[in-house]
Order: sequence, then C-alpha cells, then structure tokens
Amino acid sequence: MSMQNNLWERIKKRHDELSQVLTDPALDRTKRQEMQKESSHLEALLAKYNHVCDLEQQIAEAQQAAASEDPEMAALFQEEVAMLKEQLAHAHKELDLFIAPVDELDDRSVFIEIRGGAGGQEAALFASDLLRMYTNYALRQGWRAAIESESGTDLGGYREVVLHVQGKGAFGHLKYESGVHRVQRVPATETSGRVHTSTATVAVLPEAEEVDVKINPADLRIDVFRASGAGGQHVNTTDSAVRITHIPSGVVVSCQDERSQLKNKAKAMKHLQARLLAAQIERQQAAMSKMRKEQVGTGMRAEKVRTYNFPQNRVTDHQVNVTLKKLDYVMEGDLGEIVDALREYERHARKEHFLEQFK
Repeated sequence: MSMQNNLWERIKKRHDELSQVLTDPALDRTKRQEMQKESSHLEALLAKYNHVCDLEQQIAEAQQAAASEDPEMAALFQEEVAMLKEQLAHAHKELDLFIAPVDELDDRSVFIEIRGGAGGQEAALFASDLLRMYTNYALRQGWRAAIESESGTDLGGYREVVLHVQGKGAFGHLKYESGVHRVQRVPATETSGRVHTSTATVAVLPEAEEVDVKINPADLRIDVFRASGAGGQHVNTTDSAVRITHIPSGVVVSCQDERSQLKNKAKAMKHLQARLLAAQIERQQAAMSKMRKEQVGTGMRAEKVRTYNFPQNRVTDHQVNVTLKKLDYVMEGDLGEIVDALREYERHARKEHFLEQFK
C-alpha cells in the first residue's frame, strides 16, 4: 500500500485509546459525543483498510498459485488475479475518499446573501446576475430556490438579496462561493465602451437546526412593515413583511415573500438562526486556524474569490486557479466544473489535515 503500516498502527492505537476512555461513566456528555463520532469514523476507516489488506493478500496467494500450477490452472488463477485487482482499485479509491471526514453541514440547505459592492448601479446589476446564476444552478441540481428578501434598484439590480436554496447537499456544493466576486465588463450605461470593474459580495450560510442555535425570545426585536417589490397587489396593502433584530449580536434579517406575517416571521427566524450559526462556525474556525491549513476562503471573505471577465468570456476562480472560457454558460448556472474543483480541493485538504494528526 502507498501508506506506511505504522500510520495505520497509530490510527488503530488512537481508536483503542478512544474505546478505553469511552468506558468511563464519568466522561462529560459533550466530550463523549465528540469521542464517539471520532471513534466511529476510525472504526469504519480501519475496516476499509483491513479490506484492502485482505484483497492484497488474496492477490499474492493467487499469483503464487498461478506460478506453481499447470498452464490451464494458471490461466484460471490469472483471471482471479485480474478480478481481485479491479476490486482492490475500487477499495483503494473508497479508502482514500473515506479518510477525509465529511463536513456534517454539507447536506444542509443554505441561505445565499448577495450584496452589490463597489461600482454603484453596475454592482447592483451584477448582484442580480449572480442571483440568476445561483438560482439556475440550484434548479439544475433539483433543489428549490426562492428569494427570501430583497432590496432592489431602479435599473433592476439589487443592493441586497437573500436566496433560500433548499436541497440535500446545497451547502456542500455552494459554501466556497462566499467572498468577493469581481466583474469586468462594459456597463449598459457606458457610452465610450470602456470596461468597468465592479464587485458583489456573497455569503453562504448553512440552514440551522433547532439544536444548533438557542435563541432567547427576550433578545429579539420584531418589526412588521409593508412589503415592496414583486409579489402581487397585497404587498403594498398589508403589513406582512417581518424584520427581526437579534439585539446581542446586532444581526438583522427580514422576509417579505409570503402573504402571511406568521410565515414571513418563521422564514426570517430560519435565516437568523443560519446567520448566528455561521458566526459561531467562523469563531470556531478562527480559533483552529493556526492548526488547520485546509481553509479555502473561510474567514477571508475580503479576499477576491472569482473574476468574471465578459469581454473575454472568461471566468477565473482564484481559490483553485481554475479558468474557463465559457462565462456565458457559467452565468446561466453551469457551475459544475468550478464546484467540482473546489470540492476536490477541500477533500484533499481534509485528508491532509487528518493524516497530519498521525505523523
């Protein structure tokens, strides 16, 4: 195998240590849960490693038998060797994929917050383009996408818009969209044909579950107001929109896409929980950043993550140095190549971080 036996000996030693500690009835509940999760991962990982070792042993035995048998029997053993090697290649791949612990939040739905940055009206229009791009990508994945709240401009752009994407795996696919997105193009209002550079910021927040974030109702200020924008005549005649302020953190969210004030309140609460969970995760990651080298964009939202160059029909993701000459397709939601590259980068980084513990 490509990995040294002593690495797996250290992994087994760690698993044995955890098994011993978990027998202590006085172990703190939170600590027990963390250790049980680690122990389960190591146990499954060792099982996959042992399966690889078994296949290697079977191949060695079959090759030895083939060398000592008559030609007819040797041919049968060689067929068995070929079949076992196929199984071994698949087992190696499974083991490699399993080494990197999966982010438990990856399967969650998300809130995507898009804000126009530098560039005035052009930035707001770019925010609108990003909204369409993410909406189309979500629909390609079979997810649901709906605008949660919006603040538009006269030219059809957005100062700020929140998209709620509901679907299994949404956060795992979209989490590295967070950051500054830069666009280079000739604005519709530009008469001289000069290329302008504008920006929009994107924040991707995993949807929180009740157990993730506890909110004291006394810490909330809830305001209702008359909605504006698309949605029908009712938006201008009823105070159905809801704004919630979390006083301790200063986080403010709003929702106006439903006719019902109660439904808007429930949706706004989900968004608030997601914002607070994201802040909690960010604090944890900041505390671990000295030990973890696999961070991609996390905690560095001021960094430019992607450039969209319209004159050259080019898009470049700076996190993984991927450049595609099909910006027109990307803007219509064809994000697959970029998302796959980001996910592979993360998987490799998680694997390296895991193995670092056992060196």
